[in-house]
Amino acid sequence: MKAAVFGQPPLRLVAGSGTQFSPLSPGAQALEACTPASLDELTLLAPPGVLERRYALAAGLAALKPGGVLTALALKTAGGGRIKSELEAFGCAVQESAKAHHRICLVARPNALTGLDEAMALGGPQQAGGLWTQPGVFSWDRIDPGTALLLASLPPLKGVGVDLGCGIGVLARDVLAHPAVTRLVMIDIDRRAVEAARRNIDDPRAEILWTDVRTAPLEGLDFVVMNPPFHAAGQKDDALGAAFIDKASASLRKGGVCWLVANRQLPYEAVLAPRFSTVMLKGQTGLYKVYEARR
Repeated sequence: MKAAVFGQPPLRLVAGSGTQFSPLSPGAQALEACTPASLDELTLLAPPGVLERRYALAAGLAALKPGGVLTALALKTAGGGRIKSELEAFGCAVQESAKAHHRICLVARPNALTGLDEAMALGGPQQAGGLWTQPGVFSWDRIDPGTALLLASLPPLKGVGVDLGCGIGVLARDVLAHPAVTRLVMIDIDRRAVEAARRNIDDPRAEILWTDVRTAPLEGLDFVVMNPPFHAAGQKDDALGAAFIDKASASLRKGGVCWLVANRQLPYEAVLAPRFSTVMLKGQTGLYKVYEARR
């Protein structure tokens, strides 16, 4: 039996196991690239965004054999309440249950499905604002206000640097506009963002990596730019942003500089102060702050 899992479904609710297909698991195969009608069962933690979720459900159904079992679940407040109707729209008969604030839907893949191609097109790679992107990546269809503030605050950079959590390459495009930048490593944990960035950034100075920032081997850099995330698995996680700051400090040479933007309410000043020799506020709005932190 060939089983697969998408995401990290709570094991207390479902017994998901098998080959991992999540775009947030570096090295995992893409579910949409799975051989059609090849899986016997799939456990899928459905994403919260409508287009991203319908894309994942459609890709999962396409990968299942007729009669193969799909278990799809999500928190009720993160799209779980819509899974049943979305699966029914694809032509599935759905058994739904509720447990621990989740909605859990069980289906046997029917022989005939409808609407998969449309869902895959709407949730797949596409262009927005002149850049390749995909629903599910951070701020997928617009430049978020924090990144815009950081772009407006950045001076010309030089030397070798890294863009931590590079997304589709919005910051990198600006950084690489300066000829004094000799190399830029771009890192993101989301395969979709990495694939979009590789289409958006056509520059021999750029190296784009699909990996976890926290474990990436980096040292002796001249600069770091980043808009660090503060959510993990849909939940607020200040420790994640702090881990990015740790990585930035450890990656820089003495005198190297980190430019970052953060939501005003995040307690990053206390994280930055012991890791950098100077920390200066360089820009702010009612919602965001930009810091220059020098090693």
